[in-house]
Amino acid sequence: MVIRVADLEQSVRFYQFLGLPLVKEHHGGGLEHYSADLQGTILELYPRRSESEQTSRVRLGFSVDSLDEALSSIQKSGGHIISGAKDSPWGRRALIEDVDGHRIELVEER
Repeated sequence: MVIRVADLEQSVRFYQFLGLPLVKEHHGGGLEHYSADLQGTILELYPRRSESEQTSRVRLGFSVDSLDEALSSIQKSGGHIISGAKDSPWGRRALIEDVDGHRIELVEER
């Protein structure tokens, strides 16, 4: 999965706060970007070169060990909490937004 971001380094910091193991990559003549292998699913952050490359309609979801810690980190990293922690049949959930407007559901499983 590829998402495009306005400020690559700021987005890398944001996703590292969530615990993603991002690695800098550069293939041939392509753009420098970051990639994380999430148990076989690859998430890549690429710099956005124009508004037509906007990917903010993509909604992501991640499991976290501690929802409270993740929400605290979100505020420190420039993200926004859309909907705070709430119990659900799947565990405690929250909806956040990264610095580019990508919405992310965080779940702390029971």
